[in-house]
Amino acid sequence: MNIDPINNGIVIDHIKAGNSMEIYKFLDLDNVNSTVALIKNVPSKKMGKKDIIKIDKEIDINLDVLGYIDPDITVNIIKNGVRTEKKHLELPSVVKNVIKCKNPRCITSTERGIPHVFKLTDKENRVYRCMYCESSAKETV
Repeated sequence: MNIDPINNGIVIDHIKAGNSMEIYKFLDLDNVNSTVALIKNVPSKKMGKKDIIKIDKEIDINLDVLGYIDPDITVNIIKNGVRTEKKHLELPSVVKNVIKCKNPRCITSTERGIPHVFKLTDKENRVYRCMYCESSAKETV
């Protein structure tokens, strides 16, 4: 299978196999007015299998969303056909409007327009808690 190289854009690499559609949806890539290639189950020496997303356009992407979904992702910035930057992600300490608090007593459930803000409270277990009511994301997602 051949996927054309991109001249200017972004390559999201080292995505856990099967997670590329979740990233595609979170980044709203359906509304990007350029070529987007989603490549699933690519053989990888390091990971066994991985997914890759190639975006043939320079766009702003939320690295916190990517880090929350999969902190092992790498983001490559391509300019004039050459990788100019490689970003290694990690779990963000705070995510805003990525996770929705489902606690019916939380202020985010009763007041409109308040951002859903979650802070990382347990890095090893990837536990995020609502900044307002302390509900765990594992309980609320």
